[in-house]
Amino acid sequence: MTDLATTFAGLPIGATLDYAAVLVFALTGALVASRQQLDLVGFVFIAILTAVGGGTLRDLLLGRDPVFWVGRPEYLVLITAAAILVFFTAHLLESRYRALLWLDACALAVAVPAGVAVTLNLGHGPVIVLMMGVVTGTFGGLMRDVVCNEVPLMLKQGELYLSCAFAGAATALGLMALGITGLPALVACGAVTFALRAGSLRFGWRLPVYKARPPRTRG
Repeated sequence: MTDLATTFAGLPIGATLDYAAVLVFALTGALVASRQQLDLVGFVFIAILTAVGGGTLRDLLLGRDPVFWVGRPEYLVLITAAAILVFFTAHLLESRYRALLWLDACALAVAVPAGVAVTLNLGHGPVIVLMMGVVTGTFGGLMRDVVCNEVPLMLKQGELYLSCAFAGAATALGLMALGITGLPALVACGAVTFALRAGSLRFGWRLPVYKARPPRTRG
């Protein structure tokens, strides 16, 4: 597959996207902590769990050594700073839940291409790239919601979430198959992911859900 070793701000694209995803997911984790009225340590813990959960699972599944935040501990400093910021400013938001939804949409749109880039650079094929894009984008938020006893955003009835991550990763792979590689493919991946998630939030886009039917009685 295509190498994505192109750099941005002195870092490989995958690492740059990881930093952005970690920051925004940390903010969402801290917002959930504020809704649960946790103390400052709780804010930092939930922010770390949310920010590194998806990327950690990705790296473990891919056998990446060291895991991204172990190799660069400054990720933890960034997450802690984000959690402290939210601890002192969350009360200024008119609707913390609405802010959470939109920040989470932004984080998803960054984390999916981050997972795609990292997996491609490790030399994996399309199926693994697709799955790791989804894992990177969704599992941190899932861990956050489960630990905080909230209904996971990715499992809300009919809501576009997992499908957004899947479509975004598939877009990147499709463009690469057409010869459009590197940053343009990753930007398209993030744009498709965000557009679908934003449409679900703004316009109520939904997938059809299973509805049980009573068994037929024999006449």
